[in-house]
Amino acid sequence: MGTLLPQAGAPALPPLLDPRIARVIRATPDRLHALVAEHGSPLNIVWPHAVADTVERMREALATEGVDYEIFYGAKVNKSRALVRAAVAAGTGIDVSSLAECEDALRASADPARLCATGPAKTRPFLRRLVAVGALVAVDSLEELDDLGGCTREGGPARVLLRYRPDSAARSRFGMGRGAIREALRRLAREDAPFAFEGFHLHLSGYDVESRVAAMAEVAGLVDEAVALRLPVRLIDIGGGLPVRYVDPDTYANALARQGPEHYQTGRVPAEFYPYGSPLTAAEWIAGFLRAPCRGGTIAGYLRSMGLRLAIEPGRSLVDQAAISLFRVTRTKPLGEGRGVVFVEGSSFSACETWFASEFLVDPILLPAAPEGREGPGLRAFIAGHSCLDGDVITHRLLEFGTAPRPGDLLLHANTAGYQMDLLENEFHRHPMPARLVATPSSDAGFVFARD
Repeated sequence: MGTLLPQAGAPALPPLLDPRIARVIRATPDRLHALVAEHGSPLNIVWPHAVADTVERMREALATEGVDYEIFYGAKVNKSRALVRAAVAAGTGIDVSSLAECEDALRASADPARLCATGPAKTRPFLRRLVAVGALVAVDSLEELDDLGGCTREGGPARVLLRYRPDSAARSRFGMGRGAIREALRRLAREDAPFAFEGFHLHLSGYDVESRVAAMAEVAGLVDEAVALRLPVRLIDIGGGLPVRYVDPDTYANALARQGPEHYQTGRVPAEFYPYGSPLTAAEWIAGFLRAPCRGGTIAGYLRSMGLRLAIEPGRSLVDQAAISLFRVTRTKPLGEGRGVVFVEGSSFSACETWFASEFLVDPILLPAAPEGREGPGLRAFIAGHSCLDGDVITHRLLEFGTAPRPGDLLLHANTAGYQMDLLENEFHRHPMPARLVATPSSDAGFVFARD
C-alpha cells in the first residue's frame, strides 16, 4: 500500500480506517484492482456493517442521559439503497426529503410511522404520499401547511412538526420565525384542523453544540405556547450536524496550522473546511448537548421533566466509515516549478468538495498496480479528473508522492459515504455513472461484493 510523504508537499492527513476495511486494503489490494477492472473507475464500495456500529454508539450516548429518543437516518447523504436497508435493520427511522427517498425507505421495510419528511419545498405528490402512509412531516412554512392541509382530504390527518428558524439563523430561508410559528400553532389548535401536531423541528448549519443549545432554549418557550393552546407536544427534532472524525484530531490541527498557499496549486488556501479532525465524536457531541444547561437544569433533565422525546437526524455521521471510492490513474503530467498533476479516470463530480470552494482534507491511499520495481522519482502533484473542465480538480492540494503514480495505479479515498461520492455525479462526456458495490461480510471473515 503506497503512502504520501509529509515533508515537502501539503501536510499529511492520513485517513482513519475501519479495521475491517483496512484489512481488505492492506491484505488484498489486488482484489480492489480486480473490482475496478470489472466495474470501471471511479468505483464506490459501501460497507453497511459500519452503520450498526455507529447507531449503537449514538444510542448509548442518548440512553446514558435517560432520555427518550428517535434516530432518523438522513438518507439524502448517500444514494445507496443498501445503506438505507442497513439503517432500518439497525432500528432507525428514516429522514426523507423527496418522494424517491420515501419510496426507497418503504421498499427497505421502514415503518411508515417512523419516516420524517424534511426539506423546504415538498411537492404535492410527495405530501400526498406522506399523508397516505402516516409519515411525520416537518412543515417549513405557513404556505406548506396550507398545501399539506389540502392533501388530508385523501388520507388525513397529517402528522406535523413545525420547523422553527432560531435567532442565530435569522437570515436563513428555512423554517419559520416566532410570528409564523405562533400563527401555525393557532391554526393547528382549531377543532376542525386536519392535523395531528407532534412537536417542533429545527436544523442549523455548522457542527457546534452551542448553537443547538441556544436554539433549544428558544424552542422550550414555543413548547410552553403550544401547551397553553392545549396542543400535545411529544417530540423535538434538532436535525443533524453531528461531527465525523475522518483524521486524527491532533494531526488535523497541526496540518491546518502548518498549511499555506504554497501547498495548493491555486496559490490560495480555501476559506473554510468541514472539521475533518473533529475533537468530538458524534457520541461525545450528543452527550455534551444533553448535559448543557436548560431552565435551571440540563437539556436532558428538561426533556425528561416535560415527557419529551429528542429526535436527531444523523446523515454523514451515521454513515461514518461506510464507503470508499477508488479512482484509476490514467497518467501524470509535469507542469514545471516542481509540481505536476495526476489525472484519474473519473471526475470531481464524484468527489465534489472542490466544487464548494473547499477541500476534502483526507489524503488518498496509493495502491500500485505493480508494487514490484517501484523505484523512481517522487512527485509533488494535485489530482484532476478526466473531463475538459479546468475546474475538474479532485484536490488542489499539492501532495507529495514518494514514487510518482503510474497508469493503472489506484487512488483510494476513504470514508466517502457522507455527501462525497455521489452528490454531483453525472454522465458528463457520456461517461457512465460510477458503479456502486455493496460489501457483505462472508463466513471466512472476508467480504463478498455485489451491485447495490
